Amino acid sequence: MMAQGSDSAPPDRGAVISISSHVARGTVGNRAAVFALETLGHPVWSVPTVTLPWHPGHGPATRIVPDDAAFSAFLDDLAGAPWLGEVSAVLTGYFGSPRQIEPAARLIEAVRAARPDAIFICDPVIGDGAEAGGRLYQPAETMEAIRDRLLPLADIATPNRFELELITGLELSSNAHLIEAAASLGPGRVMITSAFPLLRGGIGNLLTDGQEAILAEHRRIDGAPNGLGDLTAAVFLARTLAGLPAEKALQSTTAAVYEILARTTKRGADELTLETDADSLKTPMAMVQMRRLAMPGGRRA
Repeated sequence: MMAQGSDSAPPDRGAVISISSHVARGTVGNRAAVFALETLGHPVWSVPTVTLPWHPGHGPATRIVPDDAAFSAFLDDLAGAPWLGEVSAVLTGYFGSPRQIEPAARLIEAVRAARPDAIFICDPVIGDGAEAGGRLYQPAETMEAIRDRLLPLADIATPNRFELELITGLELSSNAHLIEAAASLGPGRVMITSAFPLLRGGIGNLLTDGQEAILAEHRRIDGAPNGLGDLTAAVFLARTLAGLPAEKALQSTTAAVYEILARTTKRGADELTLETDADSLKTPMAMVQMRRLAMPGGRRA
């Protein structure tokens, strides 16, 4: 008979509620987030906000969006579930309707009531990054609801540079501007993807919490498949739940996503090859350049 507290007992991994899109083919939205979180040991309650055959970037595709009232009732069922105390985090991504956001906010509040230490990470998926030309692909109503209802609840936000501009209404032309804009966003910790590179031909993620700003940079790879933002948010959440310090969580997340991207493009695949590169999520070997940046006011983090 196995003794209680045996070293062979499985680790206590809290569940994550992941609210985002679902595609039949590909690795975007919840297809990327759920795979990453489960690979890293977390049970996932997966909530689809819209179902598509594939990412619209591959061509026109049918959208199946849940009825707003049914979606609201679905999330209210989860909010009243007897297992809500199992949930250690909530991740939100793409929404299929602006009216899905209020039910999501109520669910987050219910999770917090059941488990006050639960983390909420908001990935405000509203537009393509500036490197893709900058394009808002969500209704303004969706952007405003994310800004006004979800971001005030969030512990962590993971916008790309263009999304940060849209949400704050600011024109951002340097990493110093990104740091200042992040401070006005609301969450205590903000990771901005597609930050301004310091290395020629580079790209990176900028993490700031109002006290320090850290840039994790790697070589830019052109023609990247969709889903990198979804994957980055999920991996960073898993690293945070594992108790990694902010800098290590940023470094490890950036290395994992870059390694998977590099292997995917080497194969010539048009979707991230997560199923082949799952080991990269756990133990990435890619090199990432880490820099501490000056904070507004001239002080260095």
